[in-house]
Formats: sequence, structure tokens, C-alpha cells
Amino acid sequence: MNDFSSIKCCGIIPARYSSTRFPGKPLAQILGKPMFWHVYEHARQCPELDRVVIATDDNRIFEAAQSLDVPAIMTRSDHESGTDRVHEAACLLKIPDAGVVVNIQGDEPLLDPGLVSLLIRPFADPEISVTTLVHPMGPESAENPDRVKAVFAPDQRALYFSRAPIPYPRDVLNASYFCHIGLYGFRKSALDRFVSLPPGRLEQMEKLEQLRLLENGIGIHVEITENKSMSVDRPEDLLQVIAVLQQRQKIK
Repeated sequence: MNDFSSIKCCGIIPARYSSTRFPGKPLAQILGKPMFWHVYEHARQCPELDRVVIATDDNRIFEAAQSLDVPAIMTRSDHESGTDRVHEAACLLKIPDAGVVVNIQGDEPLLDPGLVSLLIRPFADPEISVTTLVHPMGPESAENPDRVKAVFAPDQRALYFSRAPIPYPRDVLNASYFCHIGLYGFRKSALDRFVSLPPGRLEQMEKLEQLRLLENGIGIHVEITENKSMSVDRPEDLLQVIAVLQQRQKIK
């Protein structure tokens, strides 16, 4: 394997074949190409990334990536989360402790490279160890437990993430909220620490792994964006993605 120890910033796309709601999702065809290819093509447009790699445990995905000249690395099949898979890949790639690892969700075929840039830029501050994104949302959407809400301090330090609509708007009209976008940037040293920690009480209750960081005093820097990501959770979501991509092709 090549030595990538000089990498300053690497994007890693975890791609798992098994999925309860959508088995084989990374290989789902979108305009003649598998989903992971679309994620990769968008991610590599981010100028701050030195490299983008697919991390998978499945030979079908690995071979498909090779056939499309998409860099890929094989990881173990026993990881409990995508973050664990990203960490193994980061270690295999020998990313240095001070390097930045971006966990790019493999079900975001419409990924905006600008969002990745937004994640990375705060690492110019050596005190930043983890970054993530949020976007404004209305009170109706906040009631949905699948939309994770985030609250943060004026210095953009995350205070809490919850499936509940927080903060509670007591005596406040026209309450506004922030919805968490599941993209993360990690200093490699922070990623090492994250995977070494056991799941905490809050993480297990909310089923939100980012709470493990907060429970252990690891700060998360939050950047705000008006852009909303569009993930593919079920096969029927592909229709909306295809429609957007076809519209973009017409504009070109």
C-alpha cells in the first residue's frame, strides 16, 4: 500500500453493502453510475481535500470502484458504525495525528463540495478538533425525530444534539431551530480518541454517536449553512435525486 502520511486532509466515504432499509445502497444505479461514484465525484471537487477514498467491507463495491477508477480501500466487516470504518481507513492510509479526516456520508449523491469546504476551514485554528454542520429549520420539521436538532453557544461550540425539538420555546412565538447535517470533520487525533471511548448514556438513549464526544468533553465546532443535504434512505428517494441531476444536466 502507498504511504499517504503526507496527506493533510482526506475525505473518506464509508460504503457498506448491508442495510436494513436499502441493501446494496452504494451500488444503486443513478443515471448509469453507482451511487458511490456520484458522492466521490462531488467530494473530489472540494479544493481543500488532498484525496478522497471509498472505505468498504464488500468485494462488490470494491471491484465496482476499481472498474471506475475510484480509489478504494478494504476494511473489516465488524464495524458498528461508519465512523469506526472511517477510522480504520484513516489508520491504513497513515494519516498523521494533526491531519484532518472528513467523514462523507455515502448516501449523499448530491453532495455540495462547498459544504465539505465549510467543514474543513475551521481547522486552521489548531484548537479545533471536530467540526460539523447545521442549517435553519422551522418548528414543524423540528417535531420529526428523524431530524436531529442542534443547539450551540455564541462561539459556535455545540452544546447538545437531540431528536427532540430543542430548545423548548416557552413563551416564544415563531421559534426557530437548527437541523444537524451528518457530515463531520475530525482531527485524526480526535478520531482516535472517539473510537477508543465506549458509547455513553446519552448516546445510547438518543442513538446519536456525536453525543459520545460531548459526554467526554471533546468539543464540536458548528458551522451554519443555508444549504440542505439530500440523503438517500430508501429506494424511492432515488427518484428525487435523479430528477435533480437531470435538471442540472439541462442547465449545463
